[in-house]
This record gives sequence, structure tokens and C-alpha cells, in this order.
Amino acid sequence: MPYTKLEEYNIEVTDEVKNKFESIITDLGEDISREGIVKTPERAAKAMQFLMQGYHQNAAEILKGAMFKEDYNEMVIVKDIELYSLCEHHMLPFFGKAHIAYIPDGHIVGLSKLPRIVDVFARRMQVQERLTHDILECINNTLRPKGVAVVIEAQHLCMMMRGVQKQNSSTTTSGFRGQFEKIETRNEFLKLISSDLK
Repeated sequence: MPYTKLEEYNIEVTDEVKNKFESIITDLGEDISREGIVKTPERAAKAMQFLMQGYHQNAAEILKGAMFKEDYNEMVIVKDIELYSLCEHHMLPFFGKAHIAYIPDGHIVGLSKLPRIVDVFARRMQVQERLTHDILECINNTLRPKGVAVVIEAQHLCMMMRGVQKQNSSTTTSGFRGQFEKIETRNEFLKLISSDLK
């Protein structure tokens, strides 16, 4: 089968952002007519639309679309969820992994929906602290579990490429609601996400 692009882009937005990228590239000293750069503004405009698509998605509706009644009431963990986002301060990427757990209270959610809501919130201009909070509150308010926990570990290119230029630093943020506010439940979660169960 021939290769098919799956992304769709708003033509008006693409043209407007493309023009702005042309100006930025020119202002920074590059020749916009150079062969390798000629299509860069359009590619960058499409890339930015992809990276910002979370503004047009509803994480709560994604969760609601895959909620099922179930009596299971033990901890459910999805760990090592890859995430990629843009720091709102410098528009440079930060990337890492999210670990999510919840304890159901009458409903479970399709497991693939947890990574999907990570993407919804990550594909916006973000700070890691708010990203953690957004994911936590969405699950807590939509699924209404007995408890929910979110831990994010990430590396920030705004620290690695510029500023302090510390390549080996990483940032961990966490949030806990309900039963995960109890130290024993929280410790069980933290132990499980740090272990290599195979």
C-alpha cells in the first residue's frame, strides 16, 4: 500500500503560521529561499498544529466514551506512558513518562484512554506542574474513583540546550487524590512504578 498521511490541517491556519515562520526565519538571519529551507515554514506550521492539537480535544469526553460498570476495586496502574510537550516559557520540548493509577468505584475506563488524555493535555503549551494537575483532575472529576495518582518524570530542553545547560537533570512532579493520600497506598503505587515487573 502507498504511504498515506493521516494528519489533516486547517489551510487558513497553516498559511498564517507559515507566513509568521518565514518572517522569524528571515529575521534570525537565514535565507528563506535556500533549497533546504524553502518548505520549512509550511512544515513548521503543520508541526505546530499537530503539537497544539490538544486545545481542540476534550479529555473528559474521551474518558466518558470508554467507561464501563465493573465491581473491580483494586489499584489499576498504567505506567511508562511516553509524553512530549512544549514548555510555555520558551516553546522548547520537554519529554518523559507519565505513571497513572486509580482505584475504581463502580466504573473502570478503557486502558488506552489514559495515554490518550496524557496526549490531550501534553499537546498544548504547558508546564510540567500544570500537566500533572490537569491529568489528575480530569480522571478524578470524570471517573470519580476512590483514588487517583499521577507521577510525571521529564527532561526539559529549555534547561538542557540553553540557560543553565544541564543535560542530565530531570524533573519529577506528582499528585494524589482520595485513597492515594494515605501513605500506605501511595507507597504501594510508588513501589510498583519503580519496579520492573515482567
